[in-house]
Amino acid sequence: MGNNPGEEDVSECLLSQHKAAVSLVSDRIASFHARQIPFRVFHGNTNSTRLSDRTRDATVDISALSNVIAVSPSKRTCLVEPNVPMDRLVAATLQHGLVPPVVPEFPGITVGGGFAGTAGESSSFKYGFFDKSVTWFEVVLADGTIVNASETERADLFHGMAGTFGTLGVITLFKMRLIPAKEFVELSYIRVRGIEHAQKVIREVKGQGQAHFLDGIMFAVDKGVILAGRFAERDEKNKNLPLVTFTKPWDQWFYLHAEERMNGSDITTPTLPSASPLSPPRDLIPLTDYLFRYDRGAFWTGRFAYTYFCVPFTRPIRWLTDYFMHTRIMYHALHRSGLYQRFIIQDMALPNINIAEFSRWLDKELPHIYPRWLCPLKDGESVSMNPHLRNPALSTVESSSVSTSTTASDPTAKGSDDDNDDDFDNALLNIGVWGETPPNTLHVTINRLIEAKLKSLGGMKWLYAQAFYTEDEFWSIYDKKWYDGLRKKYQADGYIPSVYEKIRTKDIFEVDGDGRVVRDARLPVETGVWSIWPIAGLYGVLSALKGGDYLRKR
Repeated sequence: MGNNPGEEDVSECLLSQHKAAVSLVSDRIASFHARQIPFRVFHGNTNSTRLSDRTRDATVDISALSNVIAVSPSKRTCLVEPNVPMDRLVAATLQHGLVPPVVPEFPGITVGGGFAGTAGESSSFKYGFFDKSVTWFEVVLADGTIVNASETERADLFHGMAGTFGTLGVITLFKMRLIPAKEFVELSYIRVRGIEHAQKVIREVKGQGQAHFLDGIMFAVDKGVILAGRFAERDEKNKNLPLVTFTKPWDQWFYLHAEERMNGSDITTPTLPSASPLSPPRDLIPLTDYLFRYDRGAFWTGRFAYTYFCVPFTRPIRWLTDYFMHTRIMYHALHRSGLYQRFIIQDMALPNINIAEFSRWLDKELPHIYPRWLCPLKDGESVSMNPHLRNPALSTVESSSVSTSTTASDPTAKGSDDDNDDDFDNALLNIGVWGETPPNTLHVTINRLIEAKLKSLGGMKWLYAQAFYTEDEFWSIYDKKWYDGLRKKYQADGYIPSVYEKIRTKDIFEVDGDGRVVRDARLPVETGVWSIWPIAGLYGVLSALKGGDYLRKR
């Protein structure tokens, strides 16, 4: 390990184990570099829906780097290796009454994955993306050199690594800041009448300054719920609130519970919380249950498994099949079956001012895809690949109708109410669109339409999902000059695949000069024996039961 990252009470045994593992990683990378062999990295699992290209012979295996090395209650920091999943990280920090400021919603998402892949959750309106919690990291460069990066040491690498999918080097250790936690989250369910009403409520809740968590679900064009939560202990003020859990097999899936709570009230006021009968319905939820509330059913995408296998989507059946409905198992089955190729799975962020237009476009092109997830982001937050810009959507997309006022680029600036309006209008709102590809529509075509519409409105997408950009289209959105400069400086070029090489969907379609798909884009799961129901699905289920590595080519 490089310089001492802090004064945490580090376990000498774990630290010695870490140094030995990193030395092996460094030696293997140096060997590839000496022989001029490009390599890929094997982490052990993924929450990406993209197909992996990595092979055994050209792989650096870092799956053993999966320990929480230390937690410092006094400094509110932790040292953690990249393959620690969120549920183990939270369990380790909660022993000291602390949690990371942002905890991605699936327990199997790793610290390294959350940092590299632009992870956000319901506290991102307050703290930004998951990577903003990282204050230091250790990284093995493409020539095998072990270095450190922080705000004061290799600051360009420190900011450049986040959101670039490990294409600048291999991170082997993180230092993260933590925040005080409480035992419960008190969650309010605020009914809204449409996307613009949802935006209004989000703005008002943010303005009140009481919420620690904020997200939303649109169940239909004219029906949704904003979910506003805050840390709480059980006391006289909330002792009569329902105590609700979401992690047990017999528990209701969270989105179904949220819909029930929404339907049980016509209240649309965002006031939080009060003893008034006009206040929204509220629950008291154990913190871990809240943080991983979307795990069972992977938000709501798990319901498609019941449709695929013609199984009733009832609570008793969900209880009996609960083992298969956790995201760790679902991702395994999804990759092995190839059925992700039949679904639109896209997370996107747009400036608030363009959200209504994008929603109307989605309602026209994909009216069947509901629910949709809403996750507001911190003012001034940017998405992947442009850490030197406060909001890349405002700076790289000429066709965007978004204002680029000084206040919008600097959310800490003081100004008039109009300036505050600009802050909210220019702040990004994440929309999760997850559903089946429409009948008689090419999977590639509809995803490319989404990508084009997103760009036209100053938006950007999360790159964990399939991407169908041509190379020119991709680099018209992202800053190639800045990125290539970092790759050259830190010797990644030629050894670690670029972001575009890593995320692009390969060799299944061609486009003409106008961007139209001109070659049959049917994917493997749609051809031959795999197109016969339910072969692909059964193969995925059996593979999940067997377990093992589902990422690398044999």
